[in-house]
Amino acid sequence: MRILNRRRFCMAGGAMLGLSPMHGRAQPTALRVGVLTDMTGVYSDSIGSGSVLAARMAAEDVGGSVLGRTIEILSADNQNKADIGSAIARQWYERDGVNLIVGLDNSAVALAVEQVARERSGIVIAIAVSTNDFTGRFCTPTAMSWNYDSYALTHGVARTLVARGLDSWFFLAVDFAFGTALETSASDAVRSAGGRVLGSVRHPIDAGDFSSFLLAAKASGAKVVALASGGADMTNAVKQAAEFGIPQGGQTLVPLLCTIQDIHSLGLSVAHGMTLMTSFTWNRTDQTRGWSERFFARHHTMPSMSQAATYSAVLHYLRAVAAAGGTDSTVVAARMRAMPVQDVYANEGHIRADGRLLHDMYLIRVKQPAESKTPWDYEAILQTVPGDQAFRPLADAGCPLAEKT
Repeated sequence: MRILNRRRFCMAGGAMLGLSPMHGRAQPTALRVGVLTDMTGVYSDSIGSGSVLAARMAAEDVGGSVLGRTIEILSADNQNKADIGSAIARQWYERDGVNLIVGLDNSAVALAVEQVARERSGIVIAIAVSTNDFTGRFCTPTAMSWNYDSYALTHGVARTLVARGLDSWFFLAVDFAFGTALETSASDAVRSAGGRVLGSVRHPIDAGDFSSFLLAAKASGAKVVALASGGADMTNAVKQAAEFGIPQGGQTLVPLLCTIQDIHSLGLSVAHGMTLMTSFTWNRTDQTRGWSERFFARHHTMPSMSQAATYSAVLHYLRAVAAAGGTDSTVVAARMRAMPVQDVYANEGHIRADGRLLHDMYLIRVKQPAESKTPWDYEAILQTVPGDQAFRPLADAGCPLAEKT
């Protein structure tokens, strides 16, 4: 097995690794957090090294140590493969004494690592995972989902656009669990709002050429062409759709997952007018601007919602460790659920019994070039959707833990 881009960040220099038994494994004096993410693939721009930086910033913002233990940030590339992700997670929990694994920005990887965490009594936080199963039928007391899921990304957009008369949809979906989850959730939302789904096509990850898929979408006559993909797949499909004249022909492109890096890559001349959901927009408040400018100074892009969510998740975990007085995973996870999440990402967020963090989502429109006043000023907020409305009801989660509450 080949692991790419494995990095280590130690907040206060090299710490001595004194060992003591805990949960049947060696426990270093350092407090270790592992960022397991896509470092080199199609999603690396919006997560990747920026997520590692966000975790470092969280460690810095608590002073570099908790309960006298130096904080170390480890990172690895999951290559969007479940077997690689689970192998790294197993090594981190068993050999390297990692206390928290965060990231898992791929549904298959997230579900595989969640199972490893269950077996090894570890805490795991999925940042950007679309599958509802993570906090549904596979939920555990020490697993949490921080950013979005397929329900949150799709329902607000679908309801809004169908109400505006955009009531016939066609889907281009990436052919793995992520795309399936987005398409299924969006289709349900379209139909429940009174719209119609006219068809769909599936494309492989990192497809490159979308011509045959876009021709099918154009021929469908659907008012909306929804892209159930992300990263380079989504941006390449949008660029090629413009070349095929799809927006010019009156069909509306709706990316179901789009980050500020994606908008930057496309440029406002191509991306303007797109409507989408996000959990974070950097220019919303003085607080979000201040944190984002710190991030920009070191990463040279504004943070994506996943990178901001990584900061929030690691910060909340470190605060919970301090409040719990130790790193026992069961105790810390319970404290994380009991404490409100208050930071640049979430305002009075809270973690439900199924592990889902409830926080506001924002329906945004990508600005016209003339509307953008400063670099990276791309997003206009149309509506704030409160967390208890943005995410599926707890009763529908299918999580056994929720049934006990």
